[in-house]
Amino acid sequence: MLMNEHKSLLAMFIFLCLAGGAGAAWGAPLDRGPAAAIEVYGGKPDTLREGVCLFNNRNYAAASLPEAIAGLPFVHASIDRVEIRCLRSGIVYALTPSKHRRRAASQEDELGRLGFEKVDLPEFQLYGKEPVDIVTVYQKRLEGGETLSLGKWVVVAGPRGMEVSCPQPTLWQENDGELLYNGIQLPKVWPPRHVDSASRDVLPVPYLEYPPEVIPIDVGRQLFVDDFLIEKTTLRRQFHQPVKYAGNPVLKPETELELNQGFCPSASPFSDGCFYDPKDKLFKLWYHAGMMDGVALAVSDDGLHWRRPEVDVVRGTNRVVAQRDDFRRDGVSVWLDHDTDRPEERFKMFYYARTGQIGQTLKDGAGYLLTSPDGVHWTWKGQTGPTGDNTTFFYNPFRRTWVFSHRSYLRGRTRSYWEHERFLAALEGWVSYDPVYWCGADRLDPPHPEFGYETQLYKVDAVGYESLMLGLLQIHYGPPNGVCARGGFPKLAELKVAFSRDGFHWDRSARETFIGATLEKDSWERAYVHSCGGVCLIVGDKLYFYYGAFQGDESNRNPVQHFNGMYANASTGLAVLRRDGFASMDAGPDGGTLTTRPITFQGRHLFVNVDAPNGHLRAEVLDRDGNPVEPFTLANCRSLSCDATLRQIAWKDGDDLSSLSGRPVRLRFHLTGGKLFAFWVSADRSGASHGYVAAGGPGFTGSTDTEGSRAYPKPR
Repeated sequence: MLMNEHKSLLAMFIFLCLAGGAGAAWGAPLDRGPAAAIEVYGGKPDTLREGVCLFNNRNYAAASLPEAIAGLPFVHASIDRVEIRCLRSGIVYALTPSKHRRRAASQEDELGRLGFEKVDLPEFQLYGKEPVDIVTVYQKRLEGGETLSLGKWVVVAGPRGMEVSCPQPTLWQENDGELLYNGIQLPKVWPPRHVDSASRDVLPVPYLEYPPEVIPIDVGRQLFVDDFLIEKTTLRRQFHQPVKYAGNPVLKPETELELNQGFCPSASPFSDGCFYDPKDKLFKLWYHAGMMDGVALAVSDDGLHWRRPEVDVVRGTNRVVAQRDDFRRDGVSVWLDHDTDRPEERFKMFYYARTGQIGQTLKDGAGYLLTSPDGVHWTWKGQTGPTGDNTTFFYNPFRRTWVFSHRSYLRGRTRSYWEHERFLAALEGWVSYDPVYWCGADRLDPPHPEFGYETQLYKVDAVGYESLMLGLLQIHYGPPNGVCARGGFPKLAELKVAFSRDGFHWDRSARETFIGATLEKDSWERAYVHSCGGVCLIVGDKLYFYYGAFQGDESNRNPVQHFNGMYANASTGLAVLRRDGFASMDAGPDGGTLTTRPITFQGRHLFVNVDAPNGHLRAEVLDRDGNPVEPFTLANCRSLSCDATLRQIAWKDGDDLSSLSGRPVRLRFHLTGGKLFAFWVSADRSGASHGYVAAGGPGFTGSTDTEGSRAYPKPR
């Protein structure tokens, strides 16, 4: 057996030399030790042997192995990324294809940059039969504390005696990292790096399993989208979906720019962005005007009726970023940054590019950052580190960080995460660390009954809304691009809503489709529904969600070129939800109660968002032991019977809660025949929540609600 193995290796070596490949990776002799001890995120130890599965997210089994490495320990991790930390100094090996092989996902250059050197061993076929999977062996001595993050694809192994351990996450209640505004304490290692990218299990939400003992509520309206605030209740939670505007689509391909000479007409966000600009008192929508053909701007006074300002004086169009000679746009994200101290960077853009030949390779597998003082005149700042199409970004105002939601392919389309306090730090190549696995579709995202394909997470857009991060997750149901291209119809992707109180873990208890497609052949929103950067705007007592959707064009079919009818006829729609209306706690005619966990606040006045015109809502304040606090008792509370998104609760002997400032108390709500959406304690009688206002809206002057009732339309 051993002799045959040597013969096959020799034959392979001669073949590679004759074929003009690297053939042999001549370098240093294979160093046998001492072996390093390492810990690996998202992986486990295993042994290199014939037939062993090499990756936890691909069914690739090792072929016959050279004697030099057979039987050695290796790290069984993702084919897309492996992250390790050295616990004890010693030798490690790395196996990756040569960068000179066509279509090879090679880490050769990165290994060289990190100080690895080639080993004096012939290249060999690690798995499969394709030349792209013939590997070279590299080695390096790691020092204690040194970390490595290697992308697609590399196998980390080591001499006999190499120890591989898997770090376990700290119990959430024992964290010693950053303390958030809402009492959640993060672990020091952030973002988390131990999420299993290969699993379709529902990811846990640690802060719901281990909520803070006391929850500060000074930031924003407190929504009942989960049990974070609730100690006990007899009310029933109900999730709600927005209603699509009867006048949809609010924007459709009409101009020469949008009609795009008949090639995939488009007038829709992809993600782009929609924000209210308080400087100009205008709704502003950046959108995809003509498939792959730049970024255009539309404006509106009311968010319903849109016009196209002539901002491109040379061409006489509303295009603010034109296509370039060397590449065209793909996905784009836009953000209005109210809080920047650099006026020239008030607007920010991430622009993912494809080469000038439409539908061909992606431009360097990267994107570009642009900034602008007005959203019209943009400056190209440079190229980011590697990423995938439909990558987006958003701002987490609670932690003052810019987050890039990376397209990754860890099991189909998934999401990876990268954050930095500086937006332009992305030009330095994801400097702090490479993106870490974040989330994907899970087992509660079943296949669509009409198609049957396994679901994927296509995109994530998010924004700070009141006291939490609000996310729209785009779930892809299929069919694959090739099937759609041959039929000239769009793939099905719909939007689900998710919520996060730490900015990383999503609670997805609301599994109903939030904004969906129709699947009707002649409908403007047949499929491929996209969220919009900024997610939603606040317009009085309503939330406006803008979205893009595709009709397709079955007369334009092409089994080779994807950019045909499947991406044709994209328009913009609007869906409207009650303010804070994602979830309500409901009571029937017999009534029920909801008691919060211990909370603290600095404000004076208790406000609620309640729908109970034929019912009643009262509240009482309890101390930590559950005793009523005078004079804020149930008997003294004035009953509310109304349908209002901002209404104060008062007691007969006063409504000023300042005597309880900083003191842990509970609130107990008594509701009959109605729905309770949110509560908050404000410093003034306007009901200003000082929470975040998503993409803004009429009456707001910045990123937070400092206006309360003053931001509501005046009664006519």
